[in-house]
Amino acid sequence: MPLSLDDILQAADEHKASDVFLMEGELPRMKINEQLMLFGDEPMQLHQMVGLWQACGVNPEGEMDRDSGLVSTSKTRYRVNMHRALGRLGVVMRRIRTDLPVLGNLGVPDWLLTKWAMKTRGLILVTGPTGMGKSTTMAGLLQWMNENMARHIVTIEDPVEFIYPSKNSMFTQREVGRDTASYARGVRGAMRQAPDVIMVGEIRDLETALTTLQASETGHLVLASIHSDSVVDAVDRLAHLFPPEQSGLGLHLLSQQLIGAICQKLIPKSEGGLHLLVEHLENGGAVKQWIAKQDMDNIRNYMQRGNDPNCCTFLTNIIRAYEAGLITEPEAIGACGNEVEFKRAARGIS
Repeated sequence: MPLSLDDILQAADEHKASDVFLMEGELPRMKINEQLMLFGDEPMQLHQMVGLWQACGVNPEGEMDRDSGLVSTSKTRYRVNMHRALGRLGVVMRRIRTDLPVLGNLGVPDWLLTKWAMKTRGLILVTGPTGMGKSTTMAGLLQWMNENMARHIVTIEDPVEFIYPSKNSMFTQREVGRDTASYARGVRGAMRQAPDVIMVGEIRDLETALTTLQASETGHLVLASIHSDSVVDAVDRLAHLFPPEQSGLGLHLLSQQLIGAICQKLIPKSEGGLHLLVEHLENGGAVKQWIAKQDMDNIRNYMQRGNDPNCCTFLTNIIRAYEAGLITEPEAIGACGNEVEFKRAARGIS
């Protein structure tokens, strides 16, 4: 007998799965500690998938794919993507943590992020691949502001994940598709809502990039995420969202408004669980000029020199984690992506 959706989601809660993968005609799968696991011994049936789509407010007969949300019977919130694959109905569900994270417990350089957060204008970028804790870090930083500063914070998210009870700060949380048509529209609207801080869940396109930079230029502190594999890649990707005829404008705004960027990767720890690796770049001095010129090589070289405590590379943190016994050599090499470079750095050869 096929497992019910409640059974599957209860198991996801018990195992702290980050994602649940359901596909018509296939066994359910979960991602636990970044490992994909099979669950149950009966494939998902068409009627189950139809019922799940409908529970998310979507008619499978009229839609190809849609993003939505779902709350399980145990009150766990999920971000849901409904899609088709070779004509079959599929769903991927990302489990949303409801307990607000504490910034100091996340393994990020909280001394640096809080320094950036105390500024009254500019752009803070939190970057990394999908599933590497960007939303958690942003939530931890917003909650730190909530506890330590009196600000009006407007969030634009797709969907809303963490719910912030207003403490010292006041929150206005808006969801794309329900409260605003798009990220860009949400940012424009936020600028008319007397915000001190605007959080943009993800920069995906030119319009969002431009409105986000304009919001930081007009006296707001903006916290935003973008998908990338490194800090330099994030800066370069944001610049490349602008077409050639607007690249000068985009690079000028980015060089002037960027406060700093942090990039994150989660890798398996030696004794189980996950270890967070970060690299970070603070914008200032020559870095501003290099961003304006889109000179990514000089930015990369500056970070690698290690003379600025506000800038740090993944390689430096990989070596620290490896020497502390937190990660194995194969994991360290995999995270570095270059075995020769890792072994040279591990031997102290620059």
